[in-house]
Amino acid sequence: MKRKINNSIKNELEREFILEKPKDLSFGHYATPVAFSLAKELRKSPILIAEELAKKFEKNEIFEDVNALKGYINFKLSDDFLDEYTTWAIANQEEYAKAKNDESILLEFVSANPTGPLHIGHARGAVIGDTLCRLGRHLGYRVDSEYYVNDAGNQIALLGLSIFLAGQENVLKLEVDWPQEYYRGEYIVDLAFRASEDFNEDIFKNKKNIEILSDWGKDMMLELIRENLKDIGIEFDKFVSEKSLYDKWDESFTKLQKNDKTYKLDDKIWIRSSDFGDEKDRVVVRDDGRATYLAGDIIYHDNKYQRGFDRYINIWGADHHGYIARVKAAINFLGYDEGKLEIILAQMVSLLKGGEPFKMSKRSGNFILMSDVVDEIGKDALRFIFLSKKADTHLEFDVDMLKKQDSTNPIFYINYAHARVNQIFKKSGKTLEDVQDVKLENLNDNAKNLLFTALLLPEVIEDTFSSRQVQRLSDFLVSLAANLHKFYNENRVVGSENEEKYLKIFAMVALSVRTGLKLMGIEAKNKM
Repeated sequence: MKRKINNSIKNELEREFILEKPKDLSFGHYATPVAFSLAKELRKSPILIAEELAKKFEKNEIFEDVNALKGYINFKLSDDFLDEYTTWAIANQEEYAKAKNDESILLEFVSANPTGPLHIGHARGAVIGDTLCRLGRHLGYRVDSEYYVNDAGNQIALLGLSIFLAGQENVLKLEVDWPQEYYRGEYIVDLAFRASEDFNEDIFKNKKNIEILSDWGKDMMLELIRENLKDIGIEFDKFVSEKSLYDKWDESFTKLQKNDKTYKLDDKIWIRSSDFGDEKDRVVVRDDGRATYLAGDIIYHDNKYQRGFDRYINIWGADHHGYIARVKAAINFLGYDEGKLEIILAQMVSLLKGGEPFKMSKRSGNFILMSDVVDEIGKDALRFIFLSKKADTHLEFDVDMLKKQDSTNPIFYINYAHARVNQIFKKSGKTLEDVQDVKLENLNDNAKNLLFTALLLPEVIEDTFSSRQVQRLSDFLVSLAANLHKFYNENRVVGSENEEKYLKIFAMVALSVRTGLKLMGIEAKNKM
């Protein structure tokens, strides 16, 4: 819709312009301040310029009214134009709000260490990443989703040791001298008993078996992580093992050397990341010859860029902020365009229940399990709340609020709008087929503005994806639901002379709600 409006205005104005949406729709559905930018060039008052330009639209069928006000040009859309687009959308619901884009994107998110179940902090990045993936694909981008499995390094060995010691203590009933650092929680004990079944209890009698338990435990955790993600509607196209990539370290390291971006100091190998905005140079190979965590990131991004995507998006926890400069430096040093990489940081989550801190899970040891919160409020509420604020802002919410069946619960409020439309159709005895070809004409301003708001979904989707600010879609749906409820409370629908027109408008609202929720990974409810 907006693209057609833009083209029409451009044809009349014959120049570039900015199109805005007035907060008060009584002025118009769109407005442009183009007259102000022309004032110096034309040596005229913006007010006079706006009045002259507004006259160019007198015969334009897209607009019911184009007027100049204090230097702005305001555009009010015609009933015919809104009706044409509404009729098409209702008849082509699967194509509604879709677009065509040629860009390919590799989207990496979650990437939690496979040493324990997913906690609530992981869930935020997971939901944001999956929603961006859905939005991108709806807009025609080729988006591949990827989970980077951190299965190299000490944490996997520590997992094996923790399972081994838990097996000695709980299966063999031995006294165990636990080290200062180990993985805690009932899930480790559960893994130990599972290992005694998959192997036998002899696995806990020899320390040489710790390596076996490390790999086995990692696989068990990955299986659980996949299940946790599937429970909230997330499945990845690909899982990439960090450990498997280290075979390519020599290849990546050679590229860095050729570009003179490494040096040796104190028996360690460093990259010159300070040359590219990092606060200091970074070690990539320790003095004992082992590659660092940064080396893994370098190999992984080398691998990514070799696959030839147009853009790369990483969603990381906020605690990884310091890694951005060094990773971008390494990408540049490898000979790639670091500008193709976007990094979105997901801030921490604080959870309350009845105003008090949500209890930590005994199964996890010292954090809140994502699965516990899903059990408490369901996947839809969890997904919605994680999409309700910008990723880089702290999120705090009370799970009890998301159980309320009233307007204070945003997901209930939006679903109630969708269910209300279905209820009104049933009450009227009409079907969608009965009203989809009804001509929307002589609409009052409230009805027209409700319809216009519903038809904004395509540009909201594009704006949400291009800005990577997923909360813009949830904000839109809350606002649309509020407009629907307000209109219904102020206007008689069933039995009114405008019944069929209102039903068609309501059907359009329901389509936008349903489509928007689907892109958030949520299925709209037909009854409440």
